[in-house]
Amino acid sequence: MSHMDDLIAKDIHAYLTAQEHKSFLRFITCGSVDDGKSTLIGRLLYDAKLIYEDQLAKIETDSKKSGTQGDKIDLALLVDGLAAEREQGITIDVAYRFFSTDKRKFIVADTPGHVQYTRNMATGASTADVAVLLIDARYGVQDQTRRHAYIVSLLGVKHVVVAINKMDLNGFDQSIYNEIEVEFREFAKALNFAEITCIPMSALDGDNVTTQSENAPWYKGPSLLDYLEHVDVNAASLDAPFRMPVQWVNRPNLNFRGFSGTIASGTVSVGDEIIVIPSGKRSSVKEIVTYGGNKDVAVEGMAVTLTLTDEIDISRGDIICRKDHPSEQSDQFQAHILWMDERELYPGRQYLLKTTNKTVPASVSNLKHRVDINDFSEVAAKTLGLNEIGVTTLSLSAPIAFDPYNINRNTGSFIIIDKQTNQTVGVGMIEYALRRASNVVWQDLDVNKAVRSEQKNQKPVLLWFTGLSGSGKSTIANLVEKKLLDLGRHTYTLDGDNVRHGLNRDLGFTKEDRVENIRRIGEVARLMVDAGLITIASFISPYRAERQMARGLLAEREFVEIYVNTPLDVAEKRDVKGLYAKARAGEIKNFTGIDSEYQAPKNPEIEVNTVKMSADKAAEMIVAYLEKHGYLSGFET
Repeated sequence: MSHMDDLIAKDIHAYLTAQEHKSFLRFITCGSVDDGKSTLIGRLLYDAKLIYEDQLAKIETDSKKSGTQGDKIDLALLVDGLAAEREQGITIDVAYRFFSTDKRKFIVADTPGHVQYTRNMATGASTADVAVLLIDARYGVQDQTRRHAYIVSLLGVKHVVVAINKMDLNGFDQSIYNEIEVEFREFAKALNFAEITCIPMSALDGDNVTTQSENAPWYKGPSLLDYLEHVDVNAASLDAPFRMPVQWVNRPNLNFRGFSGTIASGTVSVGDEIIVIPSGKRSSVKEIVTYGGNKDVAVEGMAVTLTLTDEIDISRGDIICRKDHPSEQSDQFQAHILWMDERELYPGRQYLLKTTNKTVPASVSNLKHRVDINDFSEVAAKTLGLNEIGVTTLSLSAPIAFDPYNINRNTGSFIIIDKQTNQTVGVGMIEYALRRASNVVWQDLDVNKAVRSEQKNQKPVLLWFTGLSGSGKSTIANLVEKKLLDLGRHTYTLDGDNVRHGLNRDLGFTKEDRVENIRRIGEVARLMVDAGLITIASFISPYRAERQMARGLLAEREFVEIYVNTPLDVAEKRDVKGLYAKARAGEIKNFTGIDSEYQAPKNPEIEVNTVKMSADKAAEMIVAYLEKHGYLSGFET
């Protein structure tokens, strides 16, 4: 690397100390396709002499093979690392690069410009201090410019550089620059950026990238590198209240007990009084232990272990705060969500919500609206699709400690995980807790589930019948209830068709309505189980996620899944209502098994093969299962 420092030769220890104490900046490049993002980063590294000689030699070779600049070196290849990117001349994934100058250390995220990769761009923006938003001077502000500007604003980036690129193609015409600057600033008024800096440049030729260009004498502002080296992004975070999510209780021996984690915001000093959320326990900092030795003060971003003056109970997932500035806690929020999965988000479906170091089951209780990021208008929506942003209310199974995202990006953000696949399907930013929900507390009653169960001499359970339409679910469920009634047991049946005459009469058969249908039934069934009843639910319930959600509402072994396994052709032959024929003729839409999928259970407690077994024999088998496992006597075996 040709970038050197005089201190290396004179005083290597002083040089290493200076490197250690340099400030650190994360920034992102974003914008429309082919605006020159990768070329800009390549030019920045090349002109600042931050490329190793072997890297440069390889790029020169690759430019002849995959380059887009003719005989010139194609600097975009420094960051377009995927073969697919080089072949298409675009960026697909987020490419991270580390580099350092005399004044500062940097990590830059080069993000894709295509709409379908918006989720990748959001990933890069989530940790950025500065966004460099490129605009092609020939085309001005585009839809993707607005989309990316909105997302970086939503993700808390306060400093934006508008890099008006390819100015060399219009002779660095100041009037074009002025028009683009005015248009962007007018558009960005609603985005609450702390600072917008516009720079005319040519990434290809290096104008105003690392040094000011003579081709734009009318421009008096900084070059891009000068701006990045001097922009102040640390003051606000260091002034923020102290937050340290506990990742690990460090107990190597009987003489040491500390609490390890990375400081999410603020500073902490030895002697500071702290409070632990959610327990509310208080103490003072005795030591700040780090890999490099004990410190008197620690700041945001440092991984530390805190020891306290008092023995108090702290667990992974708790947040240590300064005593006079504790974080909030709640189990219901309003939040923005950016959906990142090709399968849509459905209100009512249960997911996992993960914050800094705590994971809890959660669901979107209400999708208030989708945001049209071209004009910020609110659009009514029942679901969110890939790369769409919505304002939602969230309901969690347990309270979490948090700060609103606009106050603290670390403790106000979360990811959403699909419970079936363990894939990250969304990211979110908490706006505020729903205060009204905190006043609703479950009322303990003297006559509870245990008392009701003892009275009825049975163990309450939810028998969940699932299968295709025409599989025989309702027939078998009806026979099971009859047999239980003959045994003197207390039951109730919730049937799919029957509940649509009342409780769920407002729901159709779209995927989102099916999800809501099962969510409501799950809640009703939970109340019936609480009443001590053997509850029978007979529903197609085509999605595993919703059946798992219903199971999660109940205690262990209170949910018995019964898969009525009937092949589609057999179910069609039994179809006395003619529904399958209408579905195949296109008269009925979203019919399970025809144009809507059915996800068969993977590990049901009971499986009934109605081809090999009569309905009466199936009912006998189910009742025998209940008898064997103690549900009919109140004592599980």
